[in-house]
Amino acid sequence: MNFGAAAAATVTVSGKTVTQMEWGVNNNTFKTFKDMEPKSVMDLAVIPIDPVDIGLGSSEKGHGHPISTIKPRKKTMTSVYLKFFETAPDGKSRRCKFCGQSYSIATATGNLGRHLSNRHPGYDKSGDIVTNSTLPPVTVVKKPQSSQGKTSQVDYDHLNWLLVKWLVLASLPPSTLEEKWLANSYKFLNPAIQLWPADKYKTVFHDVFRSMQEDIRASLVHVSSKVSITLDFWTSYEQISYMSVTCQWIDEYWTFQKVLLDICHIPYPCGGAEIYHSLVKILEMYNIENKVLSCTHDNSQNAIHACHSLKESLDGKKMGSFCYIPCAARTLNLIIEDGLRTVKPIISKIREFVLGLNASAEISEEFSRIAIACQESSWKPPLDASTRWSGHYQMLDIVRKAGKSMDALIRKYDDTLGSRLLLTPAEKNAASIVHDHLEPFYKTTNNMCMNKVLTIGLILFFMDHISETITACREARHYPDWLKNSAEEMAKKARNYNNQVCNIFTYMSAILDPRIKGELIAESLNSENFLEEARNHFIRNYSTSHFPSMTSGYGAQEIEDGGSVSFAEEIARKKRRASMSNNVTDELTQYLSEPPAPIPTDVLDWWKGNSTRYPRLSVMARDFLAIQPTSLAAEEIFCGKGDEIDKQRLCMPHDSTQALLCIRSWILAGMRLKVKSTEIDYERLMELATSAATTADNTTSASDKKQK
Repeated sequence: MNFGAAAAATVTVSGKTVTQMEWGVNNNTFKTFKDMEPKSVMDLAVIPIDPVDIGLGSSEKGHGHPISTIKPRKKTMTSVYLKFFETAPDGKSRRCKFCGQSYSIATATGNLGRHLSNRHPGYDKSGDIVTNSTLPPVTVVKKPQSSQGKTSQVDYDHLNWLLVKWLVLASLPPSTLEEKWLANSYKFLNPAIQLWPADKYKTVFHDVFRSMQEDIRASLVHVSSKVSITLDFWTSYEQISYMSVTCQWIDEYWTFQKVLLDICHIPYPCGGAEIYHSLVKILEMYNIENKVLSCTHDNSQNAIHACHSLKESLDGKKMGSFCYIPCAARTLNLIIEDGLRTVKPIISKIREFVLGLNASAEISEEFSRIAIACQESSWKPPLDASTRWSGHYQMLDIVRKAGKSMDALIRKYDDTLGSRLLLTPAEKNAASIVHDHLEPFYKTTNNMCMNKVLTIGLILFFMDHISETITACREARHYPDWLKNSAEEMAKKARNYNNQVCNIFTYMSAILDPRIKGELIAESLNSENFLEEARNHFIRNYSTSHFPSMTSGYGAQEIEDGGSVSFAEEIARKKRRASMSNNVTDELTQYLSEPPAPIPTDVLDWWKGNSTRYPRLSVMARDFLAIQPTSLAAEEIFCGKGDEIDKQRLCMPHDSTQALLCIRSWILAGMRLKVKSTEIDYERLMELATSAATTADNTTSASDKKQK
């Protein structure tokens, strides 16, 4: 949570005006807030919020505090001096134990009291900071807003809603706020602050989750194209299995859309049947069973069985075409792991060196200096020490490009790094060989991570190149036997992937990528039978269904009249149907006859610009280009970003996992946090808090000048 901006309320302590609360936000307030002039947080507190309709806690019970009119007992100046200020060794100044600000020893003790009141409200309750005798209690009286003495109550639900967003974005469970010293920190800022209990946070998260989920359900009703789903699985620290289901489609403006549908618990024994039933529930809840064209799974046998059951169910209900394919990124990651198996111990030594490098600014600077002196590239720590593929390749890259600098640094800082990290000539040679062999893999994964829309066609094009690279390694004479043995295992995984992904659906997805078409299509898909089947699918499903004005059947009125269409009209309609089929086929033929677009072409922009040339084919392209080649974004599998996601998932307790992780995903996707019918406008809350903070700062500055 960002406390950069602040809001403050003024109170009266022993007749002195002080700042009661300071806190800030980094986002949005409630959209139901009335427009108002920036004032203190006392004004912000009375913003009308209906706790019943919105589901917020009310400040009437537990959040407001009675206003005392009892005159506080006057503190002795001696006690103020002894408890909250200490005298400098030279005996010429007094220093505040809270903030360190010094005053001349000749300063009147009244100024010291004003300093405490203005800078440290609630100082008399800070017993953990000073250990001298306790001062008499100070009665806090809210400053009246009008001459009639009317006062307002601070609505601390505003602060609690800021904490709601902090918990969501940081992926922290509500129990975090029950930590003693976090609560004490808020009490130090303002003893009157009251945080919601953990149970109330859980209730709020549940309400927010249901509200936002209902919005997604309503929006999917208007999706006119087919959708594709992806599955991801993990097990938490509580040994509970979860599945996330994400939906993707291309809208009518040729913009790629993606939304998390749900994160659900897979019941024991977490097999294919349990996954299937959980998946069906989600599809039925969002009412998209008849829209799902494909499912990309995580390559596990349980997921494959679940997808197979889903296909049988959809085929039995005649819901339309459906296919399921394995995740290309996970397959490629397994292939790379086979290639790294022999040098894993070497990579572990290099990683330990990098961790020591990243932990010390002195060692990092020295490494950069030595590398420049040895002309071994330019290195900017911290280096990527992730245990994912990006980190593995970085380790090999260091040995390949900065081996001398690495040795020199280890010898210089032997006490810190240890001579055990020095690599032998044989280890350096092995690392260099594997680096050369896997360089095409690194380029491929980088391209996958940076690609705006990763299509099936492009992935199959890359995987075809990977297969050729593996074959070249197996046939090369200069590679050692241990690497060729690894290449054998790599080739098996590549063949298995090609066998699973080779079907008419992936073929149609590939040829509808204008960069691939038939010219760059993978060898395994290059089949005349597939082309003919694709033509039939195109004519059968896209010739008239999206263009009702071109339908060739009889109208409802004609049927009611007992079929009053003349014999001549029947013949004419048959000829029109045959002509229309030829036109549809010609649309596909014309598209495939043109050369592929350049690889850097934005696929969606290309189709957006050419949809008028291919009106029927573009509808088909919207459906099939949305089929996902990976079950997760490529960078989540190959790069350190995946480590962050794993931490969020693994450490989340069961009672918070679904709501928190779903809400977080939806907010990051651009949705506004809302509860029931009310949207929480954090930007407005930030504006009000910042304005109030400015007012409070000006008041404090004026008070300090008066003291001087």
